[in-house]
Amino acid sequence: MLDVWSLRVLIEVSERGSFSAAAASLSMTQPAISRQIAGLEQRLRVRLFRRVPRGVVPTPAGSVAVDLARDVLARLRAMEASLDAYAGLDAGQLRLSAFASANTSFVPEAIRQFSDAHPGVTLSLVQADPSGPLPAVREGRVDLALVTAWELFADPHAAKGASDRSQLTLQRQDGVELVPLLDEDLRLALSRDHPLARQRRVRLADLRTETWIEGAHPDCLGPIVPLAEALGDQPRVAFVCDDWNGKQALVAAGVGISLVPSLASGAIHSGVVLRRTTPALPTRRLYAAVAEPPFRPPAVTAMLAVLTALATGHERSE
Repeated sequence: MLDVWSLRVLIEVSERGSFSAAAASLSMTQPAISRQIAGLEQRLRVRLFRRVPRGVVPTPAGSVAVDLARDVLARLRAMEASLDAYAGLDAGQLRLSAFASANTSFVPEAIRQFSDAHPGVTLSLVQADPSGPLPAVREGRVDLALVTAWELFADPHAAKGASDRSQLTLQRQDGVELVPLLDEDLRLALSRDHPLARQRRVRLADLRTETWIEGAHPDCLGPIVPLAEALGDQPRVAFVCDDWNGKQALVAAGVGISLVPSLASGAIHSGVVLRRTTPALPTRRLYAAVAEPPFRPPAVTAMLAVLTALATGHERSE
């Protein structure tokens, strides 16, 4: 395969009209230039230049070679410029996936802040992959996926790390890095007319006979065992609604109660109130799933910084 430097020498000789002038331009010796051209001619099996009284001129084959060499070098410069734009976040794309409660306010705000800082990067929010968020990231269909410990671990509350952000450790699963963002509190969702709606905190033991509304994973009741232990019995689930707004509408209608993660607390149905519980339910850990370095695009690193800052602000406001 021809090397880039040989193409550069070929073009320089053609433009300068002599080996000695090309040598001076490229800070080489005239014999070195002669060897480069001789090597090209041997490899291509054609004469590229013919001698004239004051230097050299391209042969017909040499003229074709020079034109093609200029095209190759122009394409290489375009490739460098395009990749520099990606590295500098002046271009490229970033595909995100998340789940309903994260999409109520957390993800839209992250997209707004990222777009303001890097308008050249095309952002898209894609539907959750049927194979799951980790395979989608691993196989390159999604660049960053928000996932919860409920989706990742059989015992989500035995996951590494502690609630203190400084003690949270990065985790890896088959080439995908899981970056901990925050631990979400779970709030009890009641209709405004519910007898317990006036209380600032609701004892879970007082909800033993209530009807519960389940939702799509991970916006569901979560680990049932801790909830059942606090209730003193298994929660009686009578309604299952995968639609986030539909689930809230059922709560507002007074047909049941449910749980809402704190990320979604700012986008609640007007007929619903959120209350803390006694005892508090286990938190839900949120992760960003991304490709491990060196396969992580600069746009993903930039979005991680935005998400981390938003997560820190969310925890401080709780």
